[in-house]
Amino acid sequence: MTPDEVVRELWSRIQQRDWGGQAALLDPGVRVEWPATRETFVGREAFVAVQAEYPEGWTIRLKRVVAAGDTVVSEVEVPHEMSGLTFRVASFFRVHGDCVVAATEY
Repeated sequence: MTPDEVVRELWSRIQQRDWGGQAALLDPGVRVEWPATRETFVGREAFVAVQAEYPEGWTIRLKRVVAAGDTVVSEVEVPHEMSGLTFRVASFFRVHGDCVVAATEY
């Protein structure tokens, strides 16, 4: 897969709640940073766990993906029916082979 295909597939698997499939697209040592909340997740198990534990009622709407080499930027909307809010996420991924090796998400 190309880097942008990896990211598109990652978001698809998150939307499907396919946690094993999501993990397969993450490097075992992936490092994901969320600067807004000062959280850092190291290792695919840690990042998959935070996704799986998030309260239900959300949907992923992929708005755009822009790739340059091994760097992929995506924008998603995340409507959450229980809260009535829609969150927006800008993610900066570094992809090597068929795996995300690092990400920073705002």
